Amino acid sequence: MINFNYETDFELDSEEQISKWITDTIFSEEYKLEEINYVFCNDAYLHKLNVEFLNHDTLTDIISFDYSIGKIIQGDIFISVERVKDNAKNFEATFDEELHRVIIHGILHYCGYKDKTQEDAKVMREKENHYLQLLLKN
Repeated sequence: MINFNYETDFELDSEEQISKWITDTIFSEEYKLEEINYVFCNDAYLHKLNVEFLNHDTLTDIISFDYSIGKIIQGDIFISVERVKDNAKNFEATFDEELHRVIIHGILHYCGYKDKTQEDAKVMREKENHYLQLLLKN
């Protein structure tokens, strides 16, 4: 089950399509979906979580709390809509492109992909691009 929650005035245009895309991604990576809760919020909301739970006094676009067990995916993913908008401008992407990238980025972490090293980040980006292309086809 995928739940979308909003702590800001933003709402996804197509929850059903995004939910199917996420579910298909998890299945393609040979994992099973239990429950994912997305929370769309603003910078202040996410900054508070970043300080409180991760001891990082910085702005970020996404924080994920992974409760997965083995190949069963479950967790909470918090996304700052403000940060996604700014990043879209910085990366010369549309807001939707950047939002979808962040949405799937969290899922790929749950599927075992890392991005701390240059090589891991390259693999993560390739996976993001692959799944973004699949979303565009639907």
